[in-house]
Amino acid sequence: MAIFIDRDTRLIVQGITGRDGSFHTHQMIEYGTQVVAGVTPGKGGQFFDGPGGRRVPVFDTVDRAVVETGGNAAIVYVPPLFAADAIMEAAAAGVGLVVGITEGIPVLDMARACAWVADHGVRLVGANCPGLLSPGLSKVGILPGTIARPGNVGVVSRSGTLTYEVVFQLSRAGLGQSTCVGIGGDPINGTSFIDCLAAFEADTDTLAVVLIGEIGGTDEQQAAAFVSANMTKPVVGFIAGQTAPPGRRMGHAGAIISGSAGTAAEKVEAFHANGIAVARRPSDLVGLVQAAL
Repeated sequence: MAIFIDRDTRLIVQGITGRDGSFHTHQMIEYGTQVVAGVTPGKGGQFFDGPGGRRVPVFDTVDRAVVETGGNAAIVYVPPLFAADAIMEAAAAGVGLVVGITEGIPVLDMARACAWVADHGVRLVGANCPGLLSPGLSKVGILPGTIARPGNVGVVSRSGTLTYEVVFQLSRAGLGQSTCVGIGGDPINGTSFIDCLAAFEADTDTLAVVLIGEIGGTDEQQAAAFVSANMTKPVVGFIAGQTAPPGRRMGHAGAIISGSAGTAAEKVEAFHANGIAVARRPSDLVGLVQAAL
C-alpha cells in the first residue's frame, strides 16, 4: 500500500504545454505514472508527445478532461496569479487529489482556494511543494524518482530539498519508502503534517515515519502532540534551522518566528517531550530509523 497515490492514480496535468509542465510530465510518464490528460485553455484538441511514443490528449478545461479520460487527480504547473483558480477548477471538476507545485501564489488566493477545496471534499497537497512519490507505483510532482526505492518508511516534509536529501540517504542505507510527501513551506497549505501522519498510521505497509520540519509556525508542535496521542508507529524527526543565527530570515514564506513558538529549539523540545527522536543532521535520520525499526 501507499498513501494518497498509487498505480490507480490517473493524473491530469494543468499547464502541460508550459516549460515546467512539459518537462515534469515527461519525467512522470517515464517513471510509470498514468498521465491521462493535460489542460491548457485554448489548446484543446492537441496532444502532448511523451516518452515511448505516449501521446497525451490536451483539453481546454479540467471538467472535460475528467469526463473524457476518467482522471482522478490533478497537478498544477500554472503561473502564480492563475494557480489558485486552477486548483479550484480541478476541485470543482470532481478529482479526489490536487497537487499544487506553483510557488509564489498570493496568500489571500490560497486562503480562498483552500476553503473551496475543503468544501468540495478534495485533498490539496501544497502549494509550493515538490509533490508526492510512492516508489514503484506513482510519481506526482517533481521529486526525482531515481533516488527512491520501495519500502516501509513514510516521509513527510515541509522542505522539498531536504526531502530529496533524506530519501537519498534512506535509500542508500537500504531503507525503502512507502510514500514521500512534500507538504510545502507556505503559510497556508492544504495537507498538513497531521493529515500525513494519520494516513501513515493507517497504512499497513508503513512501519516508521520520518518527519522533517523547519523553523516558523507551530505545525511541528501540533504534529508532535498528535504523534504522542494517536500513533503506534515510531516517528523520528529533523528540524531545519537549528544552527540559524538569531534573527536570520529563512527562505520559506512559512518560516516566520513569533516569540519562541517558531524557534528550532522549541520544536526540538516538543519532539523530545512527545517521544520523537530528533536528528542533529539529516544524515543522522538513517540511524534513528534503523533503531526505531
